[in-house]
Amino acid sequence: MFGQLYGCERLRELVNVITAHSRKAYHLGFGKKDIKLANLAKANANRDSRIFEEFANRLIEIAQSKRINAPFELNGKHYAFDSTTIDLCLSIFWWAKFRSTKSGIKALTLFDVVAQIPAYINITSANVHDTQAMDDIPYKPNAYYIFDRGNFDLARLYKISIINSYFIIRQKGRLQYKIVDGEDLVGGNDGVISDQTIELTGYQSEKKYFG
Repeated sequence: MFGQLYGCERLRELVNVITAHSRKAYHLGFGKKDIKLANLAKANANRDSRIFEEFANRLIEIAQSKRINAPFELNGKHYAFDSTTIDLCLSIFWWAKFRSTKSGIKALTLFDVVAQIPAYINITSANVHDTQAMDDIPYKPNAYYIFDRGNFDLARLYKISIINSYFIIRQKGRLQYKIVDGEDLVGGNDGVISDQTIELTGYQSEKKYFG
């Protein structure tokens, strides 16, 4: 992870940087022994990186099952998607430049609302828009996905509905639609203002949503 974030292009470069911080190696989890280039190259060549991904996914499943201690009101998984930008020093992390004087990365996280742990994390450059990251989310059928208004992209949201899942998002812009079913629920104790089924009437909105 350090080699990726630091932008090391060779294993020798990574070893040199770690050696320069040898006094901190124990607290970083490297142990007390020096890291040899030959050992690192051998480990890098013989280990399939996918084993770490599979292991992490398995740990997430175990953590999810341990965290759930009460049934939720709705059936199915519930996820919230959001991102955070991590600023980096431009002179060191030049490969992550996204402004004239700044560099950074973006951590896009799909959060399991019930288990209260991340179910998916994607690290991208900071200039990647959140809507683009929606294409890589591992959507599951019969699940609920909560987005903020910045993810309002009708074409991408429609892909969620065609796998029999649902999305929750605030309207962006002047969305044209008509109410085909439902009613206003003003005065209820649950905070729900209305429960309605709508149909898009705007030409561009309908075209974007249904492709």
